[in-house]
Amino acid sequence: MHMDERHWPLWEVFIRGQHGLAHKHVGSLHAPDAEMALMNARDVYTRRNEGTSIWVVRAADIVASDPDDKQALFDPARGKVYRHPTFFPMPDEVKHM
Repeated sequence: MHMDERHWPLWEVFIRGQHGLAHKHVGSLHAPDAEMALMNARDVYTRRNEGTSIWVVRAADIVASDPDDKQALFDPARGKVYRHPTFFPMPDEVKHM
């Protein structure tokens, strides 16, 4: 079932780079389904073999916080300094922390 192109859902595209550990948001595109979104993302966002993995997520399925709620959302964590690795030295062998 392919919908009229004007009504295709919006997909957000995330690529993990050749030497990266995390996927990064690279853009958006419209596609009728996940498979076509993945193929289109490959064609549009990895033309120079810059990725090792692609994620596509239907934009309507993403739940995000409101920037206006930043204080209420993040301030409680500021009082929990024990959660941050600042009380012990990190060995040089440990990368990406």
